[in-house]
Amino acid sequence: MSGNLTAMLAAHQVIVLEGCDGAGKTTLAEALAARHGYTIVHSGRTPDGTDLADRYETILALPGRLVLDRSFISELVYGSLDRGRSRLTLPVGMTLTQRVAERGGVLVHLTGHPEIIATRLQARQGPAPSVDRIRALISAYHSTFAVLRGVAPIVNADTTAREL
Repeated sequence: MSGNLTAMLAAHQVIVLEGCDGAGKTTLAEALAARHGYTIVHSGRTPDGTDLADRYETILALPGRLVLDRSFISELVYGSLDRGRSRLTLPVGMTLTQRVAERGGVLVHLTGHPEIIATRLQARQGPAPSVDRIRALISAYHSTFAVLRGVAPIVNADTTAREL
């Protein structure tokens, strides 16, 4: 991951890393932790019945410099695509985005070429989604970030580009 990107992001107290699987969230989170002392909070899929708004409000209230390796935005994207609806409403997502901004935070949209992301996922020795599925996820993330634009700062980074 580019040192320029991590240095730019280090100006923020809270960094929310989002994008489809294989986009580079964990790699960037680990670089931010190693270079700038962030605490990593990884948010995988939580069980049904969990109050997600409360869960993310609690995470965003944690003290110190935080980097969220996936969070509420993923629920907005994957929930809609996988289950036909998110377990979070868009207004709740916007409120959580405001909390990020209030903490001096930034949303980071990691994206890239679907074919390269598919190759990364195949290299993990697990089943990789189809390139069409990756395209659908990338499109859904673009749409979601477009709605959140203006609520908190957003950085877009193509992690498959030669230079970040």
